[in-house]
Amino acid sequence: MSPELVGFVLLGVFFVAIFAGFPVAFTLICLSLAFGYWALGEMVFYLTVLQTIGLMKEEVLAAVPLFVFMGYLLEEGGLMERLFHAFRLLLGPVPGSLYVAVLLTATIFGIASGTVGATVAVAGIMAVPTMVRAGYSPRLSAGAITAGGTLGILIPPSVMLVVMGPVMGVSVADLYAASFGPGFMLAGIFIVWTVIRCLINPRLGPPLPPAERAGSLRVLAVELTLGMLPHAILTLVTLGPILAGMATPTEAAAVGVVGTIIMTALYGTLSWTQLKSAVILTAQQSSMVFILAVASNIFGAVFTRLGSATVMTETLIGLPLPPMGTLLVVMLLIFLLGWPFEWQAIVLVFVPLLQPTITALQFDPLWFATLIAVNLQTAFLSPPVAMSAYYLKAVAPDWTLTDIYWGMAEFMVLQVIGLLLLMLFPAIALWFPHWLYGP
Repeated sequence: MSPELVGFVLLGVFFVAIFAGFPVAFTLICLSLAFGYWALGEMVFYLTVLQTIGLMKEEVLAAVPLFVFMGYLLEEGGLMERLFHAFRLLLGPVPGSLYVAVLLTATIFGIASGTVGATVAVAGIMAVPTMVRAGYSPRLSAGAITAGGTLGILIPPSVMLVVMGPVMGVSVADLYAASFGPGFMLAGIFIVWTVIRCLINPRLGPPLPPAERAGSLRVLAVELTLGMLPHAILTLVTLGPILAGMATPTEAAAVGVVGTIIMTALYGTLSWTQLKSAVILTAQQSSMVFILAVASNIFGAVFTRLGSATVMTETLIGLPLPPMGTLLVVMLLIFLLGWPFEWQAIVLVFVPLLQPTITALQFDPLWFATLIAVNLQTAFLSPPVAMSAYYLKAVAPDWTLTDIYWGMAEFMVLQVIGLLLLMLFPAIALWFPHWLYGP
């Protein structure tokens, strides 16, 4: 059997093992070593050591646990609920005000938290009871909560973008700058869609009763200030230095963590139990990312050394399609992979296999990385395997999965429209980094 064929057998066995329920990281390591030893002999062990050491030298990955910790601190500290309450008071008289409030909250909170599951759960806990009391549509409510929650993996300082940068050879600062346009574009599409739906059919999202609105302008101003201030300060001290080139993502993340602890202490919203919970959750999330990063590096090295990656690239390039058609095929593959796999596996395992095709077609790597980020966000809303549905169902047990799925599907269509717009108009992603750093 040729080495190239061994590589594709390795890939096929990996898919079978994952669908059978084996953990991704350990499956990757075991299969890579087994098939690599079969085809390459002892060389596979040298590849394993070199790839692991190379990954350990990626200093930017130290920002991952820091940004994850910052997000969990904000969630455990209750600052997201404070922000939602402020927007609810401000938008009370507007049709569909709770949809807009939850989307605005998720968008701003996405600047601090890059974890979809926790953001969807917290948004559900704080918004679902109010939406039910106000008589809002369960389907549209579920769609707004899950779609807003997924914005956290796209809007900087997203943890996914920190991981994606070194993998794709793109500056994390450039990737952050490029993600602002698509992130805010999608948030705007979601908000406009919900408002239009409620204007056409007011029963989907009636204005809040007077008792749940701000009693005076002074109360409204105070709540908005207290709700927005922590997020504005954290954005300034984390994203500001990164985009200005004054600090690395790791340094800015460390400052963000210190600022978050000070902020939650001043607000009196973070207890010792919550701090302990944030530390444990951060350790779990970060460990999963790093062990998967090691495993995927080993898998990628073996797959490439066998020559299978070259065959895959030549096959995709050889398709009787124009470059944009090949790009559509790659985007479709990533979208389908988003159903059974989490973003970590796609970014660390499959993107390096597909990236040579994009390089050969001479597409802008920064634009391609942004397309992948938007695509993976879309995959979080694609029934029937979308994890966001189960995150929301856990905190909203009275809503049926059917209603949640229909609501998510509606917003998934909006995200696909956003992805197509980004493909047709690359400037949506590239204008800001070009303005900051030049073409």
